[in-house]
Amino acid sequence: MRAVKGLMPNKSKKTKRKIPKEVREDVHVKMSDESPLSDIPAGTGGRYVYGIVESREPATFGKIGIGGAGELVYMIKYLDIAAVVSNSTVFIFDPTRENALAHEHVIETVMKGYTIIPMSFGTVFRTDDDIREVLKSIYSSLKDVLNQMAGKLEFGLKVTWDRDQIIEELKQEDEEIGRFHLEIVRKHLQSTYLARMQLGRMIDKAMGERSSQYVREIYESLRGVCVASRDNQPIGDKMIMNAAFLVERKREAEFDGIVNKIAKKYGKRLKFKYTGPWPPYNFVNIRLKLERVSSS
Repeated sequence: MRAVKGLMPNKSKKTKRKIPKEVREDVHVKMSDESPLSDIPAGTGGRYVYGIVESREPATFGKIGIGGAGELVYMIKYLDIAAVVSNSTVFIFDPTRENALAHEHVIETVMKGYTIIPMSFGTVFRTDDDIREVLKSIYSSLKDVLNQMAGKLEFGLKVTWDRDQIIEELKQEDEEIGRFHLEIVRKHLQSTYLARMQLGRMIDKAMGERSSQYVREIYESLRGVCVASRDNQPIGDKMIMNAAFLVERKREAEFDGIVNKIAKKYGKRLKFKYTGPWPPYNFVNIRLKLERVSSS
């Protein structure tokens, strides 16, 4: 379940910071015709996979599995890595709110004691042995990702602003925009439509520049306490920043403090929605891309 760390008056916008390439990992798995991910007949059962951890000893996490049947969540090990799974009689899970929350709850439970590389929602294998086969085939890739993500957490930061409020501020603070606006108000001319179009373009340009300025400032403030950052597409007209940050677990409190400090700096002008900690959803891309090969 997503833990909202705070809703804060603040704002920020995006500046592109490159994520180290080695942080992201696409996993290609070559399978025989007897692939463990071949179609599982409905009702025959399977293993729902939540993520991958590093562990030398097996462990269980309680009867909290997806599906509402109280299935035990346990590990399926191969050498010193393991898949976190629960039994399932369903092959295809609908992405309902209940199922999504159950999936997240398991991952959050595991996170308390392990670095977990999350699998995408709805990943189901046939049996424990099938999962071990896949863990064996991509062992080195998984170990690399687990080593790089060890001791790191992801935090989300969404920043919104009130466009009307910012526009009014620009009219007051930007001399050119303010003067042009007053001329339109005072002169009821036939050319007012074109003048308003020109004013709109001036405002859009100024808002883009201000937004970029805020984002640069926020990223600069957080640069020293995060390992990497990623920009995601803003949602709606009011959102100017939708970012994810990868932070070392031992620096979580320091990161929190700086986010709150930035929020106070911008006051009511910007609003922050700060969430986490999460596993590194935005920084690891584990895709089991199957490539069929003949049994010969």
